[in-house]
Amino acid sequence: MKPTFNFIYFRFSKKMEKHGVNMMRISLAIIYAWFGALKIFGMSPAGDLVEQTVYWFKPEIFIPILGICEVIIGLGLLIKRFIPYTIILLLMHMAVTFFPVFILKTVCFDAFPYCPTLVGQYIIKNLILISGALIIAGKYNEKYYAEMNSKLIIKN
Repeated sequence: MKPTFNFIYFRFSKKMEKHGVNMMRISLAIIYAWFGALKIFGMSPAGDLVEQTVYWFKPEIFIPILGICEVIIGLGLLIKRFIPYTIILLLMHMAVTFFPVFILKTVCFDAFPYCPTLVGQYIIKNLILISGALIIAGKYNEKYYAEMNSKLIIKN
C-alpha cells in the first residue's frame, strides 16, 4: 500500500504535537543565550541599536548587563520549573525591544509603517519570539494547573 500525502503529513503532525513545544523552548533558549553572550563579549551586531535606543545609560555597562539578562532568560527556558518566571522576563524584554520602532523611526523604516529597513525587520521578527513564548507559557501553565489540582486532591 502506497502511503498518501495525508497519511505522511498526519504522522509527522502527531510527532510535532508531541515535540514541537519543546523544540520551540530549546530554540528560544539557544537564541537568547547566544545573542546574550554576543552582548556580554561586545560582539553583538545589535550593540549600536541598543546604544542609540537606551542612550541615557553607558553602553559599556548597559549592553553587557542586557546580555547577562538574555543569557539568564535562555537558561531559564531550559530549566522547566523556572519557565513561568522566565516567560514573564522574556515578554518584558520583548516589549522593550520594540522601543526603537518609536524612538528611531528613521533607522527602522524607510517609509513608516510599511517599508521596514533591515533593522526594522530584525525588530518585527520578535513577534515570532513572542508567539513562541506564549505557546510555551500555555503548555507549562497546563502542567502547573494539573499538578496543583493533584496536590489539592491529595490534601483533601
